[in-house]
Amino acid sequence: MVEEDGIPCLWMRGGTSKGAYFLASDLPGEVAARDDLLLRVMGSPDPRQVDGIGGGDPLMSKVAVLGPATRGDADVDYLFLQVFVEEARVSDAQGCGNILAAVGPAAIERGLVAAREGVTPVRIHMVNTGEVAVAEVSTPGGRVSYRGEAAIDGVPGRHAAVPLMFAGIAGSMCGALLPSGSVVDRIEGVECTLIDNGMPCVVMAAADFGLRGDESRAALEADAGLRARVEAIRLQAGPRMGLGDVAASSVPKMVLVSAPLAGGVVNTRSFIPHRAHASIGVFAAVSVATACTLVGSPAARVAVLPGDGRFVVEHPSGAAEVLLTFDAQGRVVGAGSLRTARKLFDGRVFPVPR
Repeated sequence: MVEEDGIPCLWMRGGTSKGAYFLASDLPGEVAARDDLLLRVMGSPDPRQVDGIGGGDPLMSKVAVLGPATRGDADVDYLFLQVFVEEARVSDAQGCGNILAAVGPAAIERGLVAAREGVTPVRIHMVNTGEVAVAEVSTPGGRVSYRGEAAIDGVPGRHAAVPLMFAGIAGSMCGALLPSGSVVDRIEGVECTLIDNGMPCVVMAAADFGLRGDESRAALEADAGLRARVEAIRLQAGPRMGLGDVAASSVPKMVLVSAPLAGGVVNTRSFIPHRAHASIGVFAAVSVATACTLVGSPAARVAVLPGDGRFVVEHPSGAAEVLLTFDAQGRVVGAGSLRTARKLFDGRVFPVPR
């Protein structure tokens, strides 16, 4: 690989995020060299990422690395990497359900998966956590189409739907749905649900922080006292969740819940983990929806449960719909979400020279 010649790159929107999609074979095999390259591609560390393709926001500084599947029940491997904006750091500590939404289309675009007529199911091995997701990609005429009538909050317009289905995601990073063994833990005087159904989250009542729950992203970020209190809880929650010292980690996510405002199941304000989220991640929404079903949890106390398994999780820019399936005992056994994706450009990216 000669950096001066550029590196093949798909820049795609997946759900409510944007990221660079690479083939593993086009990146250095050694982790430190790969991360150094991606920092220079994105233009980090710099709050504006002005000399790279990053958007100066965690939601637009993401990378998907794709390769041939390394397990028999999948079609493609997908490694998610979060490139920090203001730090020279790249993390593989979590997955990303929004970036996942564009993995199926990208895998077909890059020839890793052959397109079928009409709809192509793509089985995606999520390398970060070890589970397999199935994405259904619109492929009329045997090629990816991004045109459609599906709309998701946080993204203007309508596009082709990308249904995503997950199974076996409980304890994706923590080893158990409730890694502490309790529905409620008290940390710093606040009742918390420590939960991992695809994404480790700490779910707390917004009211316990003196909040209504409808505060803007800007207002939350401007409240230094709130952020310090949330971070203090996060640092204690990490070891209880089996995540160890999380001071330098992007997990767990911190989610404040309140009663729904627009006909959904629950309203949320989340941190990822230090910046207030403009919406909510797919897997975080799944974990929060699951928390709503746990009697006695902060989420259950404010949630309005649906009768059809469709959990609409409200967030600052709209809502995310999560489909939960249950066993005979009422336990969550499967989850799904509808996302959209779009190819923004396909070409070569030129990293900042060393």
